[in-house]
Amino acid sequence: MDDFYPSKDLLKKVLNVFPSGVIVIDPDADDCPIVYVNKGFLQLTGYEKEEIIGKNSRILHGIDTPAAAIADIQNAITNRKAISLEIINYRKNGEKFWSELLLEPVYVESEKKYYFLGIQTDITEQKYSAEKINAYDDDIHSLSTPIIPIVDYVFALPIIGNVNEERLQHIFDDVTEAIYSANVETLILDLSGLHNLSDDIIKGLFTLHELLELLGSELIITGISPELAEKTEEIELDLNDFQTYETIKDAIVFKQQTP
Repeated sequence: MDDFYPSKDLLKKVLNVFPSGVIVIDPDADDCPIVYVNKGFLQLTGYEKEEIIGKNSRILHGIDTPAAAIADIQNAITNRKAISLEIINYRKNGEKFWSELLLEPVYVESEKKYYFLGIQTDITEQKYSAEKINAYDDDIHSLSTPIIPIVDYVFALPIIGNVNEERLQHIFDDVTEAIYSANVETLILDLSGLHNLSDDIIKGLFTLHELLELLGSELIITGISPELAEKTEEIELDLNDFQTYETIKDAIVFKQQTP
């Protein structure tokens, strides 16, 4: 079968049903103008064809468009290199959107020159969804290690639920930050809500005593259940080495009575 070469009209029709925005840039002309756009690009940006053809693609840039991304695009065009990145662009009405951009150099033999084919896909919804998930993760993290002010320079850290190695590291990080930022002199670690009794996790939580000593603060432990007390004996932790009370209230009463 002979090779089939589609006509320009067929190629335009194919590109116009393509859902993503497609542009062609002439990198050799002054200011690298856009020489072709498909319908998907016009729908994506809100511009009319006459407003785009002959313009530089910077028409899509705005205050939040990263300078580094712009520089990467310019460098790729200058060096005739393909590039794929995510960039903030702006529609004609000023609305900001996230775009996944693929720029690919295309050599046209008949013209003995390069063009750049650009394909833009709107990923705004995906980006904002990811940001919401990250925000939820931050909220969950904050709730998982709440360091609560009780009285002057005395804070409480109730441990509720299961603690794994990742959460244990968060606890150490948050305690360290709180000591520096909130001037914590005494931290009451309440273990009444601790569910899992893993040897490593228990040892890790009790190691907070050493961390606070190094930082010039003290640790009081409350809420030690009979099961937890038994576990500390099994792993050779001597509770007499720590300040312990039955409840947070008992610890606070002791602190207020201590000169």
